[in-house]
Amino acid sequence: MQFHWKVLAWMVAGALVGVGMQYSLDAPAWSGASWAPVEGGIEVVSTAKPSARLEVGEVYDRAIRDRGKPTESILSLDSTAAVKAVVEQSKNGEVLWFVRASDAQADQPDPVALALLPSSPRARWIAPFAFFADIFLALLKMLIVPLVFASIVSGVASVGTMGDLRRMGLKTFGYYAITSLMAVLVGQVLVNLIAPGTGAALGLSANAEAGDREENFAEVLRRMVPENVIDSMTSNAAMLQVIFFALLLGYFITRAAEPHSSRVRDLFEAIFHVMMRMAEGVLSLLPYGVFALIVKVVATTGFEPFRALLLYMLTVTLALVLHACVTLPAFLALVGRINPLRWAKAMSPALMTAFSTSSSSMTLPVTMRTVEGRGHVSNKVTSFTLPLGATINMDGTALYECIGVIFLAQYYAGMGGVPLTYGDQALVVMMALLASVGAAGIPSAGLVMMLTILSALKLPVEGAALLLAVDRPLDMLRTTVNVWSDSCGAAVIARSEGEEGPLGAGAVKDEPA
Repeated sequence: MQFHWKVLAWMVAGALVGVGMQYSLDAPAWSGASWAPVEGGIEVVSTAKPSARLEVGEVYDRAIRDRGKPTESILSLDSTAAVKAVVEQSKNGEVLWFVRASDAQADQPDPVALALLPSSPRARWIAPFAFFADIFLALLKMLIVPLVFASIVSGVASVGTMGDLRRMGLKTFGYYAITSLMAVLVGQVLVNLIAPGTGAALGLSANAEAGDREENFAEVLRRMVPENVIDSMTSNAAMLQVIFFALLLGYFITRAAEPHSSRVRDLFEAIFHVMMRMAEGVLSLLPYGVFALIVKVVATTGFEPFRALLLYMLTVTLALVLHACVTLPAFLALVGRINPLRWAKAMSPALMTAFSTSSSSMTLPVTMRTVEGRGHVSNKVTSFTLPLGATINMDGTALYECIGVIFLAQYYAGMGGVPLTYGDQALVVMMALLASVGAAGIPSAGLVMMLTILSALKLPVEGAALLLAVDRPLDMLRTTVNVWSDSCGAAVIARSEGEEGPLGAGAVKDEPA
């Protein structure tokens, strides 16, 4: 069976198995926290889920369901039995609001997205799939730093003269800036036309405390320079620092005297080829890893969270589709003189991997192999453009952040807040671009970076927590757009460098199963 069809078949099978678990196995919801009764309410003893914003040691005396809606109900929390009753009446993915017992903070409830109870039958059935999915993702993460580092060093060192490096670098960054800006503008236009936040019943308080986290372009540049490059290589979240050092190292290899220059260049080329062979071994597990991931996601995520935010989800999805199916194909056809449909077919393994992993960084080994093997782009171009793109070219993420912030701003304006002016929206556009550059290529990184923009606009950051309920499917879509843009950029830049390779070597050849 052709490899990408094999991946697709296992993806569909995973979705079917996940849906079967969703409807056939009991799974009560829980808040991800442990409780103990104390005077005045319930104290949080421990939290087990990142989405649970309840703090250990805090005392809560009420829970609010359907906050801000006509069906709102306030439930008293005075015993562990009361907490159990609240969560047993809730559905997976539903957002509850827990109110602190302190009068000073009574108007600042904490949103908590309910997750699966670990002891539920469905959770026990999901556990082996989650175990294999976690191992598969760990294998992909294991490859990120050494593959990106070796790829960029060998790519820059082999580019040739400084003029060649400068020319390709300007083209690459120019493409990333233009496509990301166009993606954000598509999102801005649609969110203003559809206005999904106007009149939405989200249950968010307009008086909630705004965030205090601030990060601007200067801060992104400062973080790019590593104080200790060895320490930076221990974290996939520090990829900007790894890329910065790799670019410098590759450049100065070209400036070193012989025989040192050629020796070091040959060493990194050898390391890169070994890492690619290791990546091929890991990627042989791709169909089965995709199957486990899809089962885990579909079986865990209920459909309740999607209803209140359906128009918001449709807006983001429509913007992503327009950018992926209109803007980027136009670049391919007009600038690269490449048939977009043929290129999309060639890139299908990378796109399906991006959809299932929600990580452009973890998809990088697949993207590089696909662009070179099926797209016939030279290693000189792919090793320079794709590792950079996996970290700083985030079209889908920038678009999503712009829509998410303006959506929440529309909601708060309807609650009595100040509407965003066009000047404010211009700031949103620019910060969405900068935040997408600083976002790590990991699942839900865009949602984390959204806090930066909300804080800069003095908007409450609690709205970002509510978007967690529907983030996973949108994350899968925007990561696919990110990877699609990276692959299109490699093809366009290859053609601009005079290569006839992109789809010019005849029909696309599938890898063996």
